[in-house]
Amino acid sequence: MIRYCTTPAGRVAYSLTGSGPPLLCDAGWVTHLARQLELFEFAAFLAGLSQRHTVIRYDKPGCGLSGRDGADLSFEAQLAAALAVADAAGASRFSLFGASQGGQVAAAMAARHPDRVADLVLYGTCANGADLAPAEVRDSLTALVRAHWGLGSNVLASIFIAEPSAEEVAAFTTAQRAWSSAGVAADMLDVYYGTDVRAELPRIRARTIVLHRDADPATRFQLGQEVAALIPGAAFVPLAGTSHLFYHGRWTEVLAAMLGFLGPAPGPGPRLTGRELQVAGLIADGLTNHAIATRLGVAPRTAEAHVENIRRKLEVRSRAQIAAWVTEQRLRG
Repeated sequence: MIRYCTTPAGRVAYSLTGSGPPLLCDAGWVTHLARQLELFEFAAFLAGLSQRHTVIRYDKPGCGLSGRDGADLSFEAQLAAALAVADAAGASRFSLFGASQGGQVAAAMAARHPDRVADLVLYGTCANGADLAPAEVRDSLTALVRAHWGLGSNVLASIFIAEPSAEEVAAFTTAQRAWSSAGVAADMLDVYYGTDVRAELPRIRARTIVLHRDADPATRFQLGQEVAALIPGAAFVPLAGTSHLFYHGRWTEVLAAMLGFLGPAPGPGPRLTGRELQVAGLIADGLTNHAIATRLGVAPRTAEAHVENIRRKLEVRSRAQIAAWVTEQRLRG
């Protein structure tokens, strides 16, 4: 369900998914609450988080389903919008996840509102946006996005995903152009490049973990190390991989690191039979019900019955949620 709230930055769309302690998420740069679920493994990542948390997502001002006319895209307005969403969701104290540009927003929020942020998870971010690339590269990229959003999003695909396939480029560029206008995308990039939160980081008191892929093509590994070094007591977790997007590539490792930091699953886990565990594993491997029936040598109706039993026991509704549960069990075991 999509909800709306009024913020200093404009009308902002947000959603609540799952149950448990609140987790406010800033997915970074431009967003779209509905269509982001269609890109790469975002839906499975969200399903994994939602098994333990009430995940609060929102569209950036001017993006996705939020109001697009007259939105204030400044860093201060983005911070105010995030706090307004937390208030609207009834989260007086919450865990906070910020990725890429959203990491700067999350870090500033934790520094300025220690009474609100219990735990902080940062992924693929930097302290000073100007360190992301030389000035002429930053200026050229924002100008390209503003003048030719299609070509600009193609270039960004190769920056966010190392050596992307043609299918990945097509999926990424189609999504980006649907999520935001060229002007908003370029303005948001300018804000990221022009924001420096180095002075904020030493004031963070929340328990913090910083996750960064060692071959991130968009944000150098050393920039993530700097963020962790500036936050008192922060843990730095290097992850293998080349994708800047937390829901692409080896996304299960990002999910496992987050869940491990935020706390163990409450209570004993669901009890699946041996056959149900086998079927769940095949679902996680991407097999359809028909393919599962063929693999196990059972009737299609039998495979369907196993899938329904798994959904009922795990209290989930989608195959993506089953896959996320299986992935978590594999990583924990």
